[in-house]
Amino acid sequence: MNTPLTILIHGLHLNPWYMKPLAKKLEKHGLPTFCYGYKSLSQPIAVNSQRLHEYLLANHNPAQPINLVGHSLGGLVIRHFLAHYPMWQVHRCVTLGTPHRGSQTAHYAHRYLSPLINQSFLGALDGSCPPLREDVSLGIIAGNRPIGLGLPFLTLHSHRHKLDTDARQHDGAVYLSETLLPEAKDYLILPVSHTGLLIDQTVAAQTLHFLQHGCFLH
Repeated sequence: MNTPLTILIHGLHLNPWYMKPLAKKLEKHGLPTFCYGYKSLSQPIAVNSQRLHEYLLANHNPAQPINLVGHSLGGLVIRHFLAHYPMWQVHRCVTLGTPHRGSQTAHYAHRYLSPLINQSFLGALDGSCPPLREDVSLGIIAGNRPIGLGLPFLTLHSHRHKLDTDARQHDGAVYLSETLLPEAKDYLILPVSHTGLLIDQTVAAQTLHFLQHGCFLH
């Protein structure tokens, strides 16, 4: 099989440049990459996944495989894309800190500071993203270093709901429990913050390993 094109998709408030460090590490090991940019605040997830589809129609042969790597909200863009555009030959996918079950941080932001998440909430961060297709090989990497802008919301939520020590684990933006998806082929927790997932060497190495072998190194 030809080497898949690996498409990297950034998260909320970010842009394609944030995925460049990871892309460069993958390219060093022979994986061609493309960092997809989208409007995370002003466009809903359906528009953002449709535009990825349109980019591929214009630039990629449907007979050639692709990998998909998404950070945070980018992982939900992948979920939506997979559900609505099954024509593409998807080899493997990796999500980094993606709130597959919805985001408590986003729920608080939606309630009290809605401009911070705007169009990214409904259909995505609210937990209503389409289910993962059964034929897709997905690996999930989650962080448990609690440093990030979501810390006040998560501290408040943990206190209000009297969460135990395990349930309180998060990466500064997303609870570990929110990153779980039963259909995933493999799951890995690393001592990294939400934004640290983008530049951490171990995250990059594990992402590469999953894309090449369909599993993480445990």
